[in-house]
Amino acid sequence: MTLLPEERQQVILDELNRHGKIQVMSLAKNLAVTPETIRRDLDQLEQQRLLKRVYGGAIPYHLAKREPHFEKKQAIQQTAKTKIGQIAAELLSDGDTIALDVGTTTLELARAIKGLNQLTIVTNSLPAASLLNELLEANQFNGQVIMLGGLTHPAQQSVAGAFTCELLSRFHFDKAFISCGGMTADGFTDYDMEETLCSTMMVQRAEQVYVLGDTTKIGQTQFFRICGWQDVSAVVCDQPMPDEWLSSGIQTTWISEHPGRRDFTC
Repeated sequence: MTLLPEERQQVILDELNRHGKIQVMSLAKNLAVTPETIRRDLDQLEQQRLLKRVYGGAIPYHLAKREPHFEKKQAIQQTAKTKIGQIAAELLSDGDTIALDVGTTTLELARAIKGLNQLTIVTNSLPAASLLNELLEANQFNGQVIMLGGLTHPAQQSVAGAFTCELLSRFHFDKAFISCGGMTADGFTDYDMEETLCSTMMVQRAEQVYVLGDTTKIGQTQFFRICGWQDVSAVVCDQPMPDEWLSSGIQTTWISEHPGRRDFTC
């Protein structure tokens, strides 16, 4: 049965509320319409501020305007974040000293660490520090965890501020793993000024920098700039790099699970 545009758009909103993100191709298949029809529906719904278009689909409108609480973010794109964390964990080596910033995707990296020796992890994420200590106790890896001091941010379960940045300036890292609220051809951004300053300091103090972000971050720009593409060794994402970025002169490795796009330099 063919749905009226209003009925189709209500189905789209129901799916969005249920899953936290929707994909154009999946909707087109499920509703037996063309992708162009779905894109027009999404455009109309975005004009009504009922959703926000992102690469390949849409997310709830409120997610594009303000950062959700940490617990709510954990339920968004959870499968994708788990995969990204597992891929990022493959980039670790015995003896590494790493910086791990705040975020639900970097938390999945912490969860995926196992079998490594003499690993030193410096973080301003309260959940990551707690989880990593549990993994140390369970002998999932060995090394040490250093929790940065500073002002706590309860909503994001993080520590940030001037004192945190001062502590970070004293470290040298082999690798930094950074989350972001948005990535475009111009670089990487996030919501909170103090957390972003800490992320930028981690970038500046690391030999190699890896940005972890799921597809909902592609094409989004948040208020504070973390760094540019020239500062990043690789991006780990659940989707390939957008085609329109491939010809933009970006010289950064993009890592995803997609066949033929697992690891390449743009």
